[in-house]
Amino acid sequence: MSSDIVPLPSAKDVRELLEGLLGRSVDVRTGAAMVDPESEGGALVGLYVDRLLGLKAICLMDVPLSAYVGAAIGLVPAPTAQESAVSLMLEDFLEENAREVLNVVASLMNSEGTPHVRLDAVCSPREALPHDAKPWVRAYVRRLDLDLTVDGYGSGGFSLLVI
Repeated sequence: MSSDIVPLPSAKDVRELLEGLLGRSVDVRTGAAMVDPESEGGALVGLYVDRLLGLKAICLMDVPLSAYVGAAIGLVPAPTAQESAVSLMLEDFLEENAREVLNVVASLMNSEGTPHVRLDAVCSPREALPHDAKPWVRAYVRRLDLDLTVDGYGSGGFSLLVI
């Protein structure tokens, strides 16, 4: 019997996935603030759907974390990522790389007996979220709010919520 509930991964699962993907150590601190896409820099937001295209999960990475994971996966020098993080302006090539990370994050929510979710859309920092996603960002649902530090790059906020 399959469940219609998308599982919320643990902080350890997130760390292990990112370490394997980025090829470097990632430190995780739980209990961080929610990533707010309406903050000054905005956030890179991944929207995940099930096979019926129903919204099932949202992943948010603030601009600094998006820059750091985008640089780490693309082997871009740290100073380039740090410039984006400080200016809160995500370079296009770093955003493209960070979008790939959001795509792989879907694997954290897929397990036997649960609905299969996939990345459906990504909203760039400062881009308006779709109407069906916006209310969920600050909702008290099953969520994981983390501060992640990518070794050699820097720290940023990560929020994953399942609906």
